[in-house]
Amino acid sequence: MKRIKVADLMTDEVVSVAPVTAFKDVVKLLAQYDISGVPVLDDEDRVVGVVSRTDLLAHAAGPHAADPDTDRRNGSGTGPPTAGGVMSAPAVTVHAEETVADAARLMTRRSIERLPVVDVEDRLVGIVTRRDLLRTFLRPDSEIRRRVTDEVLVGVLGVPADDVEVHVVDGIVTLDGRVERRSQLAALIGLVEHLDGVVAVASRVTARTDDTSTVHAGHGRRAMPW
Repeated sequence: MKRIKVADLMTDEVVSVAPVTAFKDVVKLLAQYDISGVPVLDDEDRVVGVVSRTDLLAHAAGPHAADPDTDRRNGSGTGPPTAGGVMSAPAVTVHAEETVADAARLMTRRSIERLPVVDVEDRLVGIVTRRDLLRTFLRPDSEIRRRVTDEVLVGVLGVPADDVEVHVVDGIVTLDGRVERRSQLAALIGLVEHLDGVVAVASRVTARTDDTSTVHAGHGRRAMPW
C-alpha cells in the first residue's frame, strides 16, 4: 500500500541561516516569516543545528545577557552572539523518504514543532511541521473508504469487496461483515489503522473459520509404538 512520505508534505523553500549569522538577524528572520525556528547549515548545506525561539530566549536570559560583548558560541569567548553559538546541536532531522507516521513519532518523542528534512547525503531539502502532518487527517472519507476496500481488503487480504461493508465518517472507519479466517481479523484492523487519514477503527467483522488454534503437524508428544 502506498504510504504518504515526508517528501509529499514538506515545504521545500526553507528559511535557513549559517553558523556565523548574527543573533539579531536570526530574531528578525523568525519574526519576519512568523516561524518558530530555523536550521543552521554548513558550507555544503548539511544541517549542523537548529535555532529555535527557545534557544534565543535561553541565550538572552543567560548570565551573559548583561554583557552583549560576551557569548558562548563555538568556544570563541568574545564578540556578538551568532547562530552557531546559540543553536541546539546535533540537529534532529528526518529523511524525505520516511513516512509521515515516522515523522510524527519523532516530533512527539522529542517534543518539537518542526523537522528539517534531509536527503540521503543529509543535505537540507525541506522542512515539515506538525501542521503539515495534521493535513493527513483531512483526507476525504470517500478516499479513505476506497483505500480500505481496494488496497486492504482486496489488494492485501484477498477478501471480496462485498464480504465487508466499509463506512467512513470524519475519518472513523466502521467495518461490518465476514472474512474467511480468524487470523485475518487482526491484520485487517492493523492495516486500516495505519492508513493515512484514519482517526479510529470500529470493527464488527467475524470469521467463518478459526485458524488461530490449529496445532501444526509434528508438534506435541509423539505416540510411542508400544
